[in-house]
Amino acid sequence: MQQTLEAVYENGVFRPLEKIEIAEGQQVRLIVETLPEDLLELAAQVYEGLSDKEIDEIEQIALDRRPFFGERTS
Repeated sequence: MQQTLEAVYENGVFRPLEKIEIAEGQQVRLIVETLPEDLLELAAQVYEGLSDKEIDEIEQIALDRRPFFGERTS
């Protein structure tokens, strides 16, 4: 069985942040991926590996809200 969960490392022990369905004493394999602590660092990861042109296109789509809200009327 495979589960993905978040945990905190404290005093040499990984402590899950939510209840997990694992029997006491069950041996598991952990693959540790640290989460970014900085929101800007996380946001920068969105653009990793993209060209400047691709980034510009994505930002234009994000700024064009007409498909969501319709044309603005005054």
